Amino acid sequence: MWEWWKKNRSLLLGLVLILAALLGYSLGLRDGGRTGWFERVALRLGGPVFGPVADARYAVAGVWNAVVPGGGLDLEAETRRLRAEMANVEELKRENDRLKRLLDFVEQQPRRTLAARVIGEDATSWFRTIEIDRGFEDGVTEGLPVIDAAGLVGRVVKSAAHSARVLLITDASSAVAVLVQDERIRGVCRGQGGTLALDFALVQDAIQVGDGIITSGSGGVFPKGLVVGYVRSVRREEFGLFQTVEVESAVDFAHLEEVLVLLKEGP
Repeated sequence: MWEWWKKNRSLLLGLVLILAALLGYSLGLRDGGRTGWFERVALRLGGPVFGPVADARYAVAGVWNAVVPGGGLDLEAETRRLRAEMANVEELKRENDRLKRLLDFVEQQPRRTLAARVIGEDATSWFRTIEIDRGFEDGVTEGLPVIDAAGLVGRVVKSAAHSARVLLITDASSAVAVLVQDERIRGVCRGQGGTLALDFALVQDAIQVGDGIITSGSGGVFPKGLVVGYVRSVRREEFGLFQTVEVESAVDFAHLEEVLVLLKEGP
């Protein structure tokens, strides 16, 4: 043991000296003092030892930054960017699915149609209207029916150059002449804010929950055969001429983004 100590004594004393100097240097940085002569000598002696170690560390860090994108940058910012890109791709996919359904629906329509985007909706609880990005310069005039792939949306009530206001069928002032599809029973669907009511359905009419409701073509506003909704509930009073029929619209107005305007027939 003594032989080993005499052989390595100089090396051990040098390491102790360097470590002591580095400790003093660190404390001096914390206190804001200047580097003393003892610390400068120790740092000079330790340079050949610690220099290669630092070079190796920086070399590894450079390789990491080259291989891993953002390895030396703000990983949180990179994560946010990637999430935003994924959200954009998902939104484009959903929009493509909606437009594909509209396109398939257009091919089945005998009348010319014009696609439009929903750009606004009535914020009050008094009316049920939406605004679309097509107007009279695009051929959209008052009275034209508006639909989507699920069914009837409403009709145009006001048209500007590049926008139009559409009254939804769920508005209290809206009335649509309809047929109960299977039984061919006539009636009128009136808006109730969120749902529809089928008026003039006689007590003896065999209307059941789930029956489809379509436009009858009467009145000259809506063409025959457009899906309006489905019977949600039926209530027959013991004394009364008509039954109370609640209809749920086929269109999901809460998530309406694209619609089709049925243009006038002819060139």
